[in-house]
Amino acid sequence: MEQAATAELSYPTELVGNPSGLRADILSPTETVAQSISTIAPTATPAMTVPLVFALAGNGTWLSYVLALGAVMLIAFCISRFARYTSSCGSLYTYATSSLPPFASGVAGWALLLAYAATGASVAGGFITYANVLLLQVTGREASTVVLALGCVAAATWIAYRDVQVSTRLMLWVEALSVLTIVSILLLVVWKIGLHVDQAQMGLVGVKPSSVRLGVVLAIFSFVGFESASSLGAEARNPLRTIPRAVIQSAFFPGIFFVICAYLETFGMARAHENLGVSAAPFHVLANLVGVKPLGVVVDIGALVSMFACVLACITAAARVLLRMAQNGIAHRTLGRTHQRNATPHLAVLVIGFATLLPVAILSARGVSALDIYGWLGSLAVYGFLTTYGLAVVALPIFLKRVATLSAGTLVLSVAAALAILLALAGTLYPVPEKPYNWLPYVYVGYLLLGAGWQAFAARGRVEA
Repeated sequence: MEQAATAELSYPTELVGNPSGLRADILSPTETVAQSISTIAPTATPAMTVPLVFALAGNGTWLSYVLALGAVMLIAFCISRFARYTSSCGSLYTYATSSLPPFASGVAGWALLLAYAATGASVAGGFITYANVLLLQVTGREASTVVLALGCVAAATWIAYRDVQVSTRLMLWVEALSVLTIVSILLLVVWKIGLHVDQAQMGLVGVKPSSVRLGVVLAIFSFVGFESASSLGAEARNPLRTIPRAVIQSAFFPGIFFVICAYLETFGMARAHENLGVSAAPFHVLANLVGVKPLGVVVDIGALVSMFACVLACITAAARVLLRMAQNGIAHRTLGRTHQRNATPHLAVLVIGFATLLPVAILSARGVSALDIYGWLGSLAVYGFLTTYGLAVVALPIFLKRVATLSAGTLVLSVAAALAILLALAGTLYPVPEKPYNWLPYVYVGYLLLGAGWQAFAARGRVEA
């Protein structure tokens, strides 16, 4: 029954003849996983996000990441279940479209576009930070933040415009080398200090439940984009098998890495008598602690290149979502075209590249620090991802009921994932954060209203035509 339902409702138009215009069957399973891994940017989490979570959760940082991993795995199982049936360049937008009313699926599309673009812009802020750290060490001077942002986003846009296979291969090697360097330093920390239980962390000394809850919300930002391999459904080989595995692997393995990093960074920084929550470069401190100072610089280089790879992955994924939305008539139809020779969504890539660059350039020109850009835009991206995850989770049981494969276990899984998303969303709203974070929900809602207005306008134009 399940195989028959799959054949009937798995959107074979994306697999037979590939009318999306993208080059079919060119990405191996490894290259498909690389898309999600690079969007997560695992090197950025221990370098920038773990210290921010520590500032909130203290010795409960590792617990915040464990809870975040649990919530994300619930969502990942729901998304992978969807990915067994449908293969498309539209990612979660396509999943929502399969079962939800046009308005809700449109919200999913606009929310996902914002999520990817804001994540790319946020990580471009991280790129600026580490680029200037390295330039200061080498030349004694820093470069213009606007120029660095332009260079980062322009280069990523060009690669995404040119060849998705080159993009995924580059992202894979960048992340592998960066993570290897971080693991090397952490292993040296264990070797120097000795492998034993950190009583302060295991006993949650000085940790309040509210602090862990706030830490979980921020820790979730480390995972966002784990599903972006689903945007390669038109280009991956054997996508109905490859993409579900990629989604699960991209959530689980980086999550374990984040938990280990959170624990060992907290442990090592305490032994170095440094405050992880205020450290701008924790791996410099840890490298000095274990007597391998040059590796701290290597981590900085790895973080820099990893953040560039994340910008590239976000543009790659967002452009494919925009392509699908244009082909469905929600975005302007010209964005539904692909390049004749490159078989990439070239016009959508250019639009997303501009949308990624614009907020970074404006904020940098106004003197906003790169770390604030990372925090502000990253928090905005979380709203988009949580919205899209929530709609996909709600759509799953509706879709499975339609194809007569809904089980009690899947229904319980969907309900649990939806509750986890609601709790995470509540954590971003209460207690009310300080400025400008308290304004971000209004910015996000305003953006969705603009998207809904355009969708209504486009639908009216189609009816009149």
